[in-house]
Amino acid sequence: MSDLAGHIVKSYEAELKRLRDLLVEMGGLVEAQLAAATTAVLDWDLDSATRTVEQDPAVDALEREVEQFVIRLLALRQPVAQDLRQIVAALKVSSDLERIGDYAANIAKRSIVLSQFSLPFKLSGFAHMARLVQENLKLVVDAIGDGDADKASQVWRGDEAVDDIYTAIFRELVTYMMEDARNITPCTHLLFIAKNMERVGDHATNIAEIVHFAATGESLPDQRPKGESANYAVIRPRDFDTPSM
Repeated sequence: MSDLAGHIVKSYEAELKRLRDLLVEMGGLVEAQLAAATTAVLDWDLDSATRTVEQDPAVDALEREVEQFVIRLLALRQPVAQDLRQIVAALKVSSDLERIGDYAANIAKRSIVLSQFSLPFKLSGFAHMARLVQENLKLVVDAIGDGDADKASQVWRGDEAVDDIYTAIFRELVTYMMEDARNITPCTHLLFIAKNMERVGDHATNIAEIVHFAATGESLPDQRPKGESANYAVIRPRDFDTPSM
């Protein structure tokens, strides 16, 4: 290989690494956003809520940078095979990460309104779901940086547990609204918060599917495996018990 060809290859590899680094940076930002939004809900922390919303423009700016970088690579490098999969995947992943940031900001905004109410129940179910979603998000960001199909598959399998918990939370909150009309407003905000958290989980799963395909050239099955989330699917009534006075 000539010196010029070697230089071109090294330069191209550096550009692909730069693209991965941008996605990991973006992923780190939305991880921080989601963690702060969760704290805002569980601890009624207005500072965390404000910080979550203020971080959103930085996520949006990184999405635009990734988009411009991808267009440049496609135009100048004319990638093929796995390189092409990785570059196109980056465009899709950045879009999903941006949406996760939006959902985190929405959760934070709702938490500010929710803090005005005295809730007649604990938020253990939501805390459990948020923890699972945060774990999946961290794992999928790691998968992005490493191009790790196994980590991506793990995230894909874990989404069913999140869906099960969301369904249980939905049913519990509707029950509280039916029992006491005073619960309708705070429970409605919690329903939106829980749905936003569930959607974060969906987007993490989308990213996992994209990362897996980019790494292997093979798509994950259309249907997720069943029966692996039984330990997470049931939320007991005490998870929403009335706090002791």
